[in-house]
Amino acid sequence: MYAIPLGDDGAELCPLGPWQAGEFLDHVDRGREFIGQFNGLPDVVMDLASGRAFLQAYAEKEAADAGRICGIRYGGTLVGAVILRRMDVAQGTAEAGCWLEPAAVGRGLVTRAARVLIDWAIRERGIHRVEWCVSSQNAPSIAVARRLGMRKDGVLRESYLYRGKRHDEEIWSVLAPEWTGAAD
Repeated sequence: MYAIPLGDDGAELCPLGPWQAGEFLDHVDRGREFIGQFNGLPDVVMDLASGRAFLQAYAEKEAADAGRICGIRYGGTLVGAVILRRMDVAQGTAEAGCWLEPAAVGRGLVTRAARVLIDWAIRERGIHRVEWCVSSQNAPSIAVARRLGMRKDGVLRESYLYRGKRHDEEIWSVLAPEWTGAAD
């Protein structure tokens, strides 16, 4: 996969692999507190070795056709990512997710990047259902799900223990026949 433009502002969706662990760690460090509000990534990626291991796990998922990670670049800098945390081609299901560092918020980057990744999953890999699992407190991520045309399937009450606190988790989804968010 090569860089895919996400609009005319220079934003790009690009490959993200283990060889980029240093840049990835720098990105996580810049957004550690912000990203960590709802996403466990900063608790997993603490140093160069753990950053490399995280990216290696996604490289292995991609090689097994079971997931994918793509970096979001803005102004040439890695500022976030969109992922398919899991992808089961045989079942036609996937779970998408994202994060963004605070300096890049408010530009529609996650929505644009997720649209490209979900479109790829549906059109190229034959995924029928893409889920978006999000803390009920994470209003920006819920707004992304809405902008992507997803429907709220329900709430799993206090199902997600994160940093010692139980969170309600909302499940949003879009089905292939409903998908109208094709990337330009």
